[in-house]
Amino acid sequence: MTGKQEIDNNIRKDRKMIKAVIFDLDGTLLYTLEDLADAMNYTLRRFNMPERTLDEVRRFVGNGIRKLIRRAVPAETTEETVDEMFECFKPYYDEHCLDKTKVYDGMLEELEVLYNKGYKLAIVSNKVDSAVKELNEKFFSKYISVAIGEKEGVRRKPAPDTVIAALSELGISKEEAIYVGDSDVDFETAKNSGLPCISVLWGFRDKEFLIEHGAQNFAEKPAEISRLIEAGSCDGSAGCPGGI
Repeated sequence: MTGKQEIDNNIRKDRKMIKAVIFDLDGTLLYTLEDLADAMNYTLRRFNMPERTLDEVRRFVGNGIRKLIRRAVPAETTEETVDEMFECFKPYYDEHCLDKTKVYDGMLEELEVLYNKGYKLAIVSNKVDSAVKELNEKFFSKYISVAIGEKEGVRRKPAPDTVIAALSELGISKEEAIYVGDSDVDFETAKNSGLPCISVLWGFRDKEFLIEHGAQNFAEKPAEISRLIEAGSCDGSAGCPGGI
């Protein structure tokens, strides 16, 4: 058996069992790239380092702010300096995280559809926890009750910690949830958490890159998320059962 026939029966899910949808934030619910790039370049300027382009920052994001900084700085930069830069980046981003950030077209409508169908919704992100909660409060709190970001004692994605915490707050088991994200980190997070995954194609990674990293089930626009879940049209460790 190959390709989509290779289904991990341990995490096959009847669509009627799905009660919760766990969302990534950056590149999935929100276009945040420009505010992240502005904060990164502000920090680089403060430390007399060369700035980065928007496309470079796009490639650097996905593993948290410290990893973003490490990827953006010259290779010889010490970890001590990276720590100092993190302390510079965080308050600037907290203050400016809403400057250019916006909800992807069609996403609020899709969240309303999912919410009205009775799904519980959560956000898990490698963004700092304070910013995740602020952004959720600003844009999604009508529909999303749980928002968890990077904080002490919780490992960043692709470790399953944020997902486990979100499921606990929602009162949902992993057998009753599905994950939606835009990156290889999200696919690995879903896999490590024992959740199926839908990979969205409007975010920070293209389809070819996602396929190379194992993704199999894709939404080209937000309205397809609920359709995939309701139709049971994803499969195996990468999505809902049923095959596409």
